[in-house]
Amino acid sequence: MIIRHSCPNGVRVVLEKIPTVRSVAIGVWIGTGSRFEVPENNGVSHFLEHMFFKGTTSRSAREIAESFDSIGGQVNAFTSKEYTCYYAKVLDTHAPRALNVLSDMFFNSTFDEQELLKEKNVVLEEIKMYEDTPDDIVHDLLSRASFHQHSLGYPILGTENTLNTFNGKTLRDYMADYYTPENVVVSVAGNVDEGFIKEVENLFGGYSGTPAHSSLQAPVFHSEKLARKKETEQAHLCLGFPGLSLKDPDTFSLIVLNNIFGSSMSSRLFQEVREQRGLAYSVFSYHSAYRDNGLFTIYGGTAPGQLDELYNTVGMIVDELKDKGISDKELMNSKEQIKGSLMLSLESTNSRMSRNGKNELILNYHRSLDEMVQLIDAVSKESVDTLIHRIFDNECSASLVSPTGDLPKGLQ
Repeated sequence: MIIRHSCPNGVRVVLEKIPTVRSVAIGVWIGTGSRFEVPENNGVSHFLEHMFFKGTTSRSAREIAESFDSIGGQVNAFTSKEYTCYYAKVLDTHAPRALNVLSDMFFNSTFDEQELLKEKNVVLEEIKMYEDTPDDIVHDLLSRASFHQHSLGYPILGTENTLNTFNGKTLRDYMADYYTPENVVVSVAGNVDEGFIKEVENLFGGYSGTPAHSSLQAPVFHSEKLARKKETEQAHLCLGFPGLSLKDPDTFSLIVLNNIFGSSMSSRLFQEVREQRGLAYSVFSYHSAYRDNGLFTIYGGTAPGQLDELYNTVGMIVDELKDKGISDKELMNSKEQIKGSLMLSLESTNSRMSRNGKNELILNYHRSLDEMVQLIDAVSKESVDTLIHRIFDNECSASLVSPTGDLPKGLQ
């Protein structure tokens, strides 16, 4: 059972008690990420996430790490395009201590200038590591091709130029704008009772701030093609199509479609590209849903001399789907696979904490497992076939990272 609570200052708490486990996952979710940045401060959301671990008024960076290591817990954070999360997973007996340290990081980080300098270098190394991973670069390149100058096309890590401009004031100003009470959700899942909500409120329910900037401009999809020449062994290709927003009523039809198309080992993409033709080791599709739009992505990595064949094979799979739709067997198998994956994922306290935190932060509602199963079962062949055209009738965007930088002939 999920319990929702609003603190007097607007911070929301969502708690799911799971008495059959001995762990507790706690996440502090903030409704901001790279989408809320401007060109001048691109990367600030991610850098701020790093700096939360670099010391508070009462704990050094080492003491923060030891706070969790000494109790056998885990602590981490991540930044996405639309939200940031700081989280910990600990034994149930240590949940109050974990919450206390997370709140200390949230409210009392010092952003010491020496630590800032060191962490800038750490993030710069992270950017360089990313640059050495072409199968990561190509996805960021696709976002830029699809969203053009819109902030959804910005890299989450930022750039070396923007990184060098950040200081303590940059971080504090950004927090004042976006780390405001109504923009924060604390999600808790595990072996804790309802009384833990009071502990969250005692720590997070007393601060104030002006409402966060909420005027988001929906991006326009662009069918741009971007290629980058880089010394790699493979050609890495991404194709993008307009997707669906988080609240779109066809979301579950899209989950089924993606499963049939390219997200599973039995999918058409995997079977044709890898199993039948041996063109790629890694080939898949996925959907990124945002507050007001989405992006359906197809990825494959192959030898440069096989790039045209890979592209043509993907095109053939798309055309066949558009012409004939999905089969009844594919629909049935996909539904069962999705339901199984959903139920297995909910065995983890981290997964439940994440699902509840995102739902509360962005959707502001929660579906029970039974409701989700009913929505999956309700997906029809007709709804998926209609969605195929809604997505694939558009001209695609594309990105490529390869030794020559030459796009497939069909995209030139």
